[in-house]
Amino acid sequence: MLQNPELHYLDNAATTIVAPEVADVIDKAMREHWANPSSLYAPGARSEEALNAARAAVARTLGCKSKELYFTSCGSEGNNLALLGAAQTRTFGKGIVVSGFEHPSVQRPLERLAAQGYHVTVVAPQPDGTLDMGRMLEAVDKNTILVACMMVNNEIGTRNDVERLAAEVKRRNSRTIVHVDAVQAWMRVPIKLDNIDTMAVSGHKIHAPKGVGALYLSDRLVQAFQPPYLGGEQERGLRPGTENLPYAMGLAAAVTRLAGSIRSRDKAMRALNDRLRAGLSIFPEVEINSPAGAVPEVLNFSENCIKSETMLSWLSEKQIYVSSASACGRGQPSHTLAAMGRDPLAIDTAIRVSFCADNTPEDVDAFLERFEDGMKHLQRIRK
Repeated sequence: MLQNPELHYLDNAATTIVAPEVADVIDKAMREHWANPSSLYAPGARSEEALNAARAAVARTLGCKSKELYFTSCGSEGNNLALLGAAQTRTFGKGIVVSGFEHPSVQRPLERLAAQGYHVTVVAPQPDGTLDMGRMLEAVDKNTILVACMMVNNEIGTRNDVERLAAEVKRRNSRTIVHVDAVQAWMRVPIKLDNIDTMAVSGHKIHAPKGVGALYLSDRLVQAFQPPYLGGEQERGLRPGTENLPYAMGLAAAVTRLAGSIRSRDKAMRALNDRLRAGLSIFPEVEINSPAGAVPEVLNFSENCIKSETMLSWLSEKQIYVSSASACGRGQPSHTLAAMGRDPLAIDTAIRVSFCADNTPEDVDAFLERFEDGMKHLQRIRK
């Protein structure tokens, strides 16, 4: 890592290290903007002004109006708010269509809706890990109230063409709400909101702290939208509870820090990804799970001989930190690889490496060196 050559943190899809300048903004905000933004006296008005400025900064990165941007605690809350709210908002049907490799914060709310009588169609990804858009669109009809699809898969890095998906969904049923989980895409790939009704993003994937995120909710939907929980008038009544102003300001600082550097960071990530792929190519056991066209920040592969947790422990002894699947699964096997139809051995031996702009070629080399030692010395699975 740029800030610590002894640390090789390669699990940025799980979380990122908070940028020092972001932490400084939050610390200052905690001391200076202590008043409730809803209070009517002068300190409250200053807090409200700071909140509005943070909202505008975050909204600019999505290309939406400030009034369409709602602060949340994380991407998972944004997904729940959008999905459960959509089900209460659209009452003309019971149909829901979702891709088969979504984050648990999309999967589980839809499982609850299915238990309540909604007809949820789950479309598995293709064997190469790409979206089967044709099958998703085939499932959309006059009774479809909601379509949900992530923009970038958190486990294998698939980049889904959600803009095209949204446009095709609207051609089939203009009343269908289209929701996008953009947690892994935000500030990494360009975002266009045409035909997308709701979109969730998160701060801790972009060097802001855990505990802050945002939800885009289109103006064309907001008047009819029924939020799943109720309270005060904060966030226009859609996300009640006193706003976390210091973290909102930290989120704004994080996006300001990254704005304008998507192309340069993409180039740097591709160089690291290519370096890792080249290093892995010498191992005949290794199979790449990430599809062609995946974002360069994520490379998922299976070494097909040593259990993931064994290899992860071996790597961590040298401060090399990667993962085997989504961090939200807490060690559970990858549901994405299972949905792709990968065999149990590939799933049990999967490794996910994920980069950020603070990573260096030395991080990749340290990983490859320790990985090679592990392939030589660690106990192999008996087939």
